[in-house]
Amino acid sequence: MDNATTTDSPLDGHDIKGAFEKIALVASDADRAQEAFAHLSQQRDWVPLDKADAVVVLGGDGYMLHTLHRMIDMRRIVPAYGMNRGTVGFLMNRYDARANVMRRLEKARGKTISPLRVTAVTQDGEMHKLCAINELSLLRETRQTAKIEVTVGSRVRIEELVGDGILVSTPAGSTAYNLSANGPILPLDSRLLALTPISPFRPRRWRGAILPAEMRITLRVLEPKKRPVAAVADQKELRDIAEVIVEIDHANELELLFDPGQSLAERIVSEQFAVD
Repeated sequence: MDNATTTDSPLDGHDIKGAFEKIALVASDADRAQEAFAHLSQQRDWVPLDKADAVVVLGGDGYMLHTLHRMIDMRRIVPAYGMNRGTVGFLMNRYDARANVMRRLEKARGKTISPLRVTAVTQDGEMHKLCAINELSLLRETRQTAKIEVTVGSRVRIEELVGDGILVSTPAGSTAYNLSANGPILPLDSRLLALTPISPFRPRRWRGAILPAEMRITLRVLEPKKRPVAAVADQKELRDIAEVIVEIDHANELELLFDPGQSLAERIVSEQFAVD
């Protein structure tokens, strides 16, 4: 789940002892996350998220994305240290009930990522601003295949893509839906985006593109009334889309904290050698 590019955090590779004083603790509704929340609540005095200078997140990748989006909406973005108490934990650290969270935070290293800024226009002309940390996907709403015009930069690159849809993935999101759609895994520091078709019918031989992160991508839905298309930015969906514009959102850069030797960059590399 990933500038759509990433940059080294000021904390990357450095001891951050003493960097955080006011820390929030949040957890998903899952039983395992709530059990961990009850246990960790006893370790220190926690503060509300809107007062914190760091947050510990208990859950899976979905809840981490929820927390990151929540901070963007609050306009208060602080470093996030996740511990896996969910199903998928690609963005999370290992949970250890015996460990002291503060000691782990003192040793943690940061990685800064920038999400996608999505401007979506619906068929009735309404404009919506969305944020995507993993990916933005366009998906057909009915049995009719989608038809989408693909513009990268100032040039139309594909006049008519026919299939189930298309997605734009960040490096952090390249191992999620993008990988399931046979898209490429992007190194975290690559400053690239993956543009991946979903079950394409035409052009038959086009399997996607790897693009510089700073390039603007415009996806226009063709025959939208006959072939309606939905836009999904991480966990938020808009239906009956006419057009979306995708750009890097440098104004909402996020920072994830990882245990030494367990960085997101290493996980992305390791994923490329997974054989099961």
